[in-house]
Amino acid sequence: MKTPATFKEYIWLVNVIRRAGSITFAEIQEKWRQTEMSGGVEMSRSTFIRHKDAIEDIFGISIDCDRSNGYRYSIGNDEVFANDSVQNWMLSTLSVNNTLSESLSLQDRILLEQVYTKPERFSTVVDAMRRSRCITITYRRYGAEEQQATFAPYCVKLFKNRWYVLGYFGSDHDGGKGAYKLYSFDRILSITVTDQKFVIDPTFSAKEHFSRYYGVLADHEVKYQRIVLRAFGYERYYLRDLPIHASQREIGQGEGYADFELYMCPTVDFVGHLMSRGAYLKVLSPKSLATQVAQNHLQAAKIYDEE
Repeated sequence: MKTPATFKEYIWLVNVIRRAGSITFAEIQEKWRQTEMSGGVEMSRSTFIRHKDAIEDIFGISIDCDRSNGYRYSIGNDEVFANDSVQNWMLSTLSVNNTLSESLSLQDRILLEQVYTKPERFSTVVDAMRRSRCITITYRRYGAEEQQATFAPYCVKLFKNRWYVLGYFGSDHDGGKGAYKLYSFDRILSITVTDQKFVIDPTFSAKEHFSRYYGVLADHEVKYQRIVLRAFGYERYYLRDLPIHASQREIGQGEGYADFELYMCPTVDFVGHLMSRGAYLKVLSPKSLATQVAQNHLQAAKIYDEE
């Protein structure tokens, strides 16, 4: 679906101000006149103010004016553009969507990855989150029978082309402590929004909940620890451009390799990622993780030896 013209203007305005860092309204007007969207017509100050207010309402992005510095405009809360933020994702998606809608003649040359979920399921869960209503789902895990669960939807997370919902079960679960469980949208068979309301724990932070982990598997029995990886060849460049984890930092390099330090819980999905990089990524420490990955590789090799 084509992005509405007004949204295109919002996206353009945010990108112009972000790239400039600090910019006057006259400079914005000059850049606006150079676009096809303008039709050669100048952007009025009233239109700019309306766009500025709408951008804050819709995206939560504030555009501030520094009157003491020649009335220059800048993004007032640039932290919202963190890689995993909703604002960053929305703006990127809208920008790409608009480019694609205007490039239909190239559709056989633009290849996309499928996101495994049904839009109506996603919107139902988000609506329940917004209204603070519990949901009941029918769910089928791989190799298991269908089961039902009723829980408070605390957050949703996208990981490797799949959407997940994190459900909170009350104090009648897990010995009176409550419990969190994760459900993949593609394995949800049905969703019903209940009349049961919930109050989210004010100390809960979705970002913090997953901060110690590689992806969506949050296993509190896995020890949080320092991990050192050695990346060989081009893999070291990939890790520099696309860090495995937010804590990652480069701590050394040699001929043909670079070492990276991370602080996280090495859950099974993280181990799977390490294995997927084969001989390009080696665990230097801890020894227990290095042994686990090595044994997994040996076990995988045995499958081929048995044929």
